[in-house]
Amino acid sequence: MSTPKTLGELKKSGYLPQSIKDEMRKNLIAKLSSKKTVFKGILGFEDTVIPDLERAILSRHNILLLGLRGQAKTRLARLMVDLLDEYTPIVAGSELMDDPMQPISRFARDLIAEKGDKTPIEWVHRSERYVEKLATPDVSIADLVGDVDPIKAATLKLPYSDERVIHFGLIPRSHRSIFVINELPDLQARIQVSLFNMLQEGDMQIRGFKLRLPLDIQFVFTANPEDYTNRGSIITPLKDRIESQILTHYPKTLDIARKITEQESNLAKEQATVKVDDVCKDLLERISFEARESEFVDEKSGISARMSISGYENLVSTAERRMLMNKDKKTSGRISDFWGVIPAITGKVELVYEGEQEGPYVVAMNLMNKAIQTEFLNYFPNPDEIKKGEDRDPYGTIRAWFSAGNTIDLLNDCSDKTYQKELNRVAGLQKLIDKTDLPKGSDKYVFMELVLHGLATLEILNKDILESKFVFRDLLANMFDDDMFNEN
Repeated sequence: MSTPKTLGELKKSGYLPQSIKDEMRKNLIAKLSSKKTVFKGILGFEDTVIPDLERAILSRHNILLLGLRGQAKTRLARLMVDLLDEYTPIVAGSELMDDPMQPISRFARDLIAEKGDKTPIEWVHRSERYVEKLATPDVSIADLVGDVDPIKAATLKLPYSDERVIHFGLIPRSHRSIFVINELPDLQARIQVSLFNMLQEGDMQIRGFKLRLPLDIQFVFTANPEDYTNRGSIITPLKDRIESQILTHYPKTLDIARKITEQESNLAKEQATVKVDDVCKDLLERISFEARESEFVDEKSGISARMSISGYENLVSTAERRMLMNKDKKTSGRISDFWGVIPAITGKVELVYEGEQEGPYVVAMNLMNKAIQTEFLNYFPNPDEIKKGEDRDPYGTIRAWFSAGNTIDLLNDCSDKTYQKELNRVAGLQKLIDKTDLPKGSDKYVFMELVLHGLATLEILNKDILESKFVFRDLLANMFDDDMFNEN
């Protein structure tokens, strides 16, 4: 059967009007029954957020997604579009996307009264039935609800008492659509008041007009708990009319965090020449985990997943830049490449007073060192737990090599050949790696470097961070050098 073009053809097709919430409920039931993925690309919410969201849709609720920044709240809202029918009929030319069988606007009612079954209809794709607005203090009632349009009144020669002079705002234009307001607490209280009656009664007032518009809208709101309690609040009558409040969260495991980062990272195809070992990927994610627990970082602000995503892109680009400078055809990421990740950290953490005193760079290095230490101890024994005088000290040869006055310089931009040659100089380092049960396919040189950084975080070795290199040397030798410097 051909697609209906008029109201009469639509009636003959057997079309029946339905509310958007019933429509989403119907399509969700179909997806769940066929065991299809409802929210594609959302990781880590399978047993928490997504079941709550599906229950809210089945209950035909308006929804508030409450969570810290970077927890995929807006992403979830946008994916709800997939629960709409692919195409939906509207009265042709209607600015409110009127259902031909249930028109609500004066324009649609008058057109149907005039043309009857010959009323032309159009088909709207579901992508056009999604409206999103960021709540900011300058948002007005006219933006959301509407206002009187004097130009329209003059053009149509209508008095201001005629409802046809109204210019409708975003919410009426979202009839039969999903309407999302991000950061709801930032919306002024008087603006929120204009929302709650529409949520329940469908009434709206514009410059003295009291219109009874049975708007059919799926409302989705997002809010940050910090904003919700400190910078703003959701007024009680509006909060009462949002039936389901769903809490989002950060990835609970390193594995899920890694999958999100790899999925969302926007790498150039040429960067496929850069291999990043799993230990580097884990280390990157661990920095975010450490930041969420750090005494220097404001925990109420949260650490967005975007920090790891930007950090991963920077890590790959740091290795790529080094590869290009050395005219190599391919390379692997290193622990020393993490100096290029620092800009992605400093711009995405909100510091408390103590953190501000330390400075963003020092805090970033502190987070990185904690992550390195944790990752190091996942693979290698803790030097502090090895008994003194024990013959089987795995770090004994390494300690002795540095104690003899040897140092190692790892230049940030040195070639792979130079990098490997420098690490191979450290006596006992390769032997330690060979005896350690590492994941299959691991880059042994990354782990050799991890050992040096890990021992430095545990104050077994000294690590000097210069502008273009890391210098590792014996801790005691460094203390003597400092004493000599102070005496002079």
